[in-house]
Amino acid sequence: MTTPSTTSTTTVLTGMYAAEAEYLAAGGPGKASFDVLAPFFAPDVVLRQAEALPYGGTWRGHAGLADFFLAMSRTWEKFDFAEQEFLATGETAVIRTRVDARARATGRELTFPILQTIAIRDGRISEIHPFYWDTAAIVAACTQRSAPAKCSRTRD
Repeated sequence: MTTPSTTSTTTVLTGMYAAEAEYLAAGGPGKASFDVLAPFFAPDVVLRQAEALPYGGTWRGHAGLADFFLAMSRTWEKFDFAEQEFLATGETAVIRTRVDARARATGRELTFPILQTIAIRDGRISEIHPFYWDTAAIVAACTQRSAPAKCSRTRD
C-alpha cells in the first residue's frame, strides 16, 4: 500500500495519483478497497464537482469520495489522464489535466481539459475543485439521444 511520507504538496499529489492508479488496477469502485486512497485525503475532504455534470454536486469525506468514484465509473468506461501539469505553492496546488474518456452509456469518446484547485492540510488533500472548459460537451457525450445517460448524482 502506498502512503504519504512527507507533507510536500507535490509528494502528496503524486502519491495520490499513484494510489488512484493502484486502486483502478485492482478493479476500482465496487471491487477494490478505497483504503489505498484514504491516507491521501483528510477525513473531512470536500470535492466540489460542477452541478451540470452527471456526477455533479458536493462529495464529502472518505465515504463521499468512494461514492464519487462509483458514480464516475458508472459514467465513464475510460477516463485516462493523458497529460498533467502541476503548479504547487505551499498548501495549494493547481493541476491542469488533459483527459481522454469514453462514456459508458453512449460509447462516445471525448478529450477535454480540467483545471483543478487542490488544498492540502496537514499533509492530506482537504479540498478539490475541478473546473471544466465545456461541461455541455461532457453531458452531451454521456447522454443518449432520447434519454439521459444512466449516471449517478449525489448532492448535499
